Amino acid sequence: MTSKQRTGLAVALTTVGALSMALLSPATPAGAAPVRPECPRVLACDWVPAAYQQTGDPADKETYGNYDTSDRPHNNKIRFIVLHDTEEDFDTTLKIFQNPLKQTSAHYVVRSSDGHVTQMVRNKDVAWQAGNWYVNSHSIGIEQEGVAVEGAKWYTPEMYRSTAELVRYLAAKYDIPLDRQHIIGHDGVPPTSASGTRNMHWDPGTYWDWNRFMALLGEPAMPSGSTRSQLVTVSPDFKKNKQAFRDCEKGVDLPVQGSSAVPLHTAPSEDAPLFSDPGLHTDGSPGTNCVADWGSKISATQQAVVADRVPGWTAIWWYGQKAWFRTPAHTRTTVPTSGYVVRPKAGRTEVPVYGVAYPEKSDYPADFTDQRVGTPLQYTIKAGQSYPGGGEAPTGYFYSPTIDSSYAYDHAYFRGKEKYVTVQIGHRIAFVKASDVDIVRAR
Repeated sequence: MTSKQRTGLAVALTTVGALSMALLSPATPAGAAPVRPECPRVLACDWVPAAYQQTGDPADKETYGNYDTSDRPHNNKIRFIVLHDTEEDFDTTLKIFQNPLKQTSAHYVVRSSDGHVTQMVRNKDVAWQAGNWYVNSHSIGIEQEGVAVEGAKWYTPEMYRSTAELVRYLAAKYDIPLDRQHIIGHDGVPPTSASGTRNMHWDPGTYWDWNRFMALLGEPAMPSGSTRSQLVTVSPDFKKNKQAFRDCEKGVDLPVQGSSAVPLHTAPSEDAPLFSDPGLHTDGSPGTNCVADWGSKISATQQAVVADRVPGWTAIWWYGQKAWFRTPAHTRTTVPTSGYVVRPKAGRTEVPVYGVAYPEKSDYPADFTDQRVGTPLQYTIKAGQSYPGGGEAPTGYFYSPTIDSSYAYDHAYFRGKEKYVTVQIGHRIAFVKASDVDIVRAR
């Protein structure tokens, strides 16, 4: 779980030039009237409201929890679904979201034992869940009861079924593609800036069975491209993909067990160092087998573009470099895939990558002082490289600094003219300007 970033927020309706915005009145207390959960009927969800109240001096309208009111999807589109694990038991998680001092929330919480679903934030509102305000503004967050390093113990068949039912329902309602650039784990959320990379979360972790989950969504990893397709989907058998990871925070080796994760190396050899995410290992040190070292592994159902092949090994483009993983003959570690990939336009030596799709300064009113714009991350897409993606990412910034719309432009959604597209740059998604890239079909 993670809290709201105090670096910006938002909403929209009335258009003034490039600006789209709507001002909201103070919210009715979440528990004031019965709320029908936004769920498929088969789940029999209940409603337990997260806290929405001030936490300090009544005159300080910026100090409150645990979400922001909005009018989605009429203003900012809902484009992503983010899956988390709670790192707490179900009842404790509900109490945390009901405590405004915690400054964290999610739209839904799923219980491990029986898959029961509780909704805590309305989908029209913005939960403080992803650690990236842009993603918060355009996503729905689902917390699943569990502890990431103990995933196989917590991630039950009942949980998989309920979460899949919920995700199918939400994806249909908000027109969200059922692919891994839009249905992401918390470990797939990009940082908002280069300096924030190391603080990002990595749940639900290596023991969430993505192959099983995507199959329940009706989107299993099946061959859809020619055997020569450069686009592949990673698809190891969860039970047979035995991996040895380490809980480096506690300094203990985890039991060798089935996993969605496939280790990535710097060369086609088991003895080669593990891949080092430059945003995570800023000193250039090698990647590790720490379960939290997301850059040194790719997950089942994530896609990648092949950069090279040698017998028994495949290289993919990963965070701007080649990363190698084992693909022994007669195994199904990958499947050829038909889909779209993103590459720099002709003549571009490299393209900047962003963790947000915010407007340009010229898209904001001149008298608006909190003009959020994106700054490039430490990754780039270089000439000759391609990455999965190409789906349009909404360009906008949701500004909501107070609980009751006290400021000018408070609870406004500022739309931008620059178009961005989503890419799977590595373990996390990111965004690039559409004007910088070509989107081509890989077959």
